[in-house]
Amino acid sequence: MSHSFKILNANLCRVSNGAVIPVYCDYVVDDGIISEIKPKNYNQYSDPVGSEIDLQRRVVTIPHVNFHEHFYSRLAKGLSIKKPTANFQQILENLWWKIDKIIDRDILEASVELGALESIRNGVLYVIDHHSSPSFVNGSLELINSVLKKYSIRNVLCFETSDRDGESIKSDSLNEQKIYSKSLDENSKILLGLHASFTIHDDTLKSAKKIIDEIGTGIHIHLCEDESDVLITLKMSGLSPVQRLQQFGLLNSKSILAHGIHLSDNELKIIEKSGAAIAYNLHSNLNNSVGLPDFRANADIPILIGTDGMHANIASSQKSLFLMMRSSGLSFEQTFKKYSSSYHNQIEFISQFFPGFSKLNEGENADFIIWDYVPPTPFNVDNFFGHYIYGILESQIRSVVSKGVFIMKDFILPFDTSDLRDKIYIQGKRLFQKFNELQ
Repeated sequence: MSHSFKILNANLCRVSNGAVIPVYCDYVVDDGIISEIKPKNYNQYSDPVGSEIDLQRRVVTIPHVNFHEHFYSRLAKGLSIKKPTANFQQILENLWWKIDKIIDRDILEASVELGALESIRNGVLYVIDHHSSPSFVNGSLELINSVLKKYSIRNVLCFETSDRDGESIKSDSLNEQKIYSKSLDENSKILLGLHASFTIHDDTLKSAKKIIDEIGTGIHIHLCEDESDVLITLKMSGLSPVQRLQQFGLLNSKSILAHGIHLSDNELKIIEKSGAAIAYNLHSNLNNSVGLPDFRANADIPILIGTDGMHANIASSQKSLFLMMRSSGLSFEQTFKKYSSSYHNQIEFISQFFPGFSKLNEGENADFIIWDYVPPTPFNVDNFFGHYIYGILESQIRSVVSKGVFIMKDFILPFDTSDLRDKIYIQGKRLFQKFNELQ
């Protein structure tokens, strides 16, 4: 598809002044930019000429952002787990901490390839990944970035730093992030990755603080995902995980705290004051039986959505957020208000790393999702989220545009995936066999 084209009969959902404003229009994409938007009456219909693209009143929205992903885990499907997984610590020790040790260069590359394909099909053009491969540390972040770059997926990467595998791997993990931070560009950024408080020593937190100050970023950490994080941290330090991060100066407005389930009111206030964001990973929480966040908490904390490596279907996770808030006892009015805040939180947070994140206004980047959804009732600024929750998120993503280029058009990817699928299977089989051997 040409980098210059015209889209007709679109319900373009622009974001402006804290509101989502659907505009029925024709619009022009020129060299990766939305160069012109021509609003029109809903009873008007433009017939396509030549290469013009007729959306037939379908909805166009901003792209999805996955705020907590684990690409390294993407091949972990259908494994036979022979050791206990009765609680969260056993899930870590007998599944994930075994898998991450298996990851080598070839397995990682195939895993990220699969994650990238799934991301495109789910309209995810921005990914904040939390990576772990203790047996393949040096060069791992550059490899992930090189794969994502092929698919026009902008990314914020980190390496999961922990003391659980010893001093050498811990030091390599920190060094890998310092080295990678020197090669960033407009499409790739960095956070400082930490596993979780209960696997990190004080000297590691001191080193982390020094690095984030040097490179001007925040941390990306699992926070209070399970109650064990709280109990073990209290026993080892006398502080809660949040208090410990605060003590070492690791909470700032660029920091992502993944999960944030077992938090007291005081800890929520500490996070609120710091400006850090919490990334909910609701499907993972249900899968691991660790509990759910307190949706009724009053703290003014940016709420983001991730998938924790389970999948790339942000739409499904977004719908789950709304339904779980309702199930917690919040009224429709309260739920829509909180959900709307989260929708705008994601834009504000990712814009810290990518100031060009498009809100679909004239002069902004042509990054958008075309949904296979035509509003069956009037569609406007007052009822956008009613359509979004009950219609748009239930629809298929038809096309995805990144930097003015269709990276999926009418459900079809612009390249042959057969050889890639073979490559992914070969490495998936290797991971499967190595996992069985390790058990």
